Amino acid sequence: MKHRVQGRKLGRTSSHRLAVLRNLSTSLFRHERITTTLMKAKELRPFAERLITISKRETLHARRLVLRDIHDKDVVAKMFDALSSRYAQRPGGYTRIIKLGPRRGDNAEIARIELVDAEVQKKAADTPAKTEKKAKPAKGADKDAAAPKKGARTKGATPRTESKSKSKGGSAPRKVGKSGS
Repeated sequence: MKHRVQGRKLGRTSSHRLAVLRNLSTSLFRHERITTTLMKAKELRPFAERLITISKRETLHARRLVLRDIHDKDVVAKMFDALSSRYAQRPGGYTRIIKLGPRRGDNAEIARIELVDAEVQKKAADTPAKTEKKAKPAKGADKDAAAPKKGARTKGATPRTESKSKSKGGSAPRKVGKSGS
């Protein structure tokens, strides 16, 4: 019976599992949202929320407890400065898990785990590209100049080949003998 047995093994030894959870939580606190498998996200949630609860104490002992699991001092500083003040009035539930569907290669269930009220930084290059519209060519523009000529090869295109024989017997041509008589 499986009474009072908590957690998922994730197909790893206990030390490897702990290392995976530490790395995932470091990435989660650095980027404030990560994409991983659903089982890893479900296992990461209590681990990460416990670290946020400890960081809300803002004492030296709490900082050392968090540094046991998060080895990046910049991420720990962010936790004690930004995240602890953001979640000061929140009693728990600092993360959310959003299911994204199956992964293409092995059909594993993928999920996004993110911090609630996350301030995810969007790339500055993506924002202007979406708002600008491409200029349309004038109506009287020469359409033939832009279109490639028939039979011309374009860069990266592969030539099409046709099958040499359409007979059912195979690819070799059949020999026809002389008709005698």
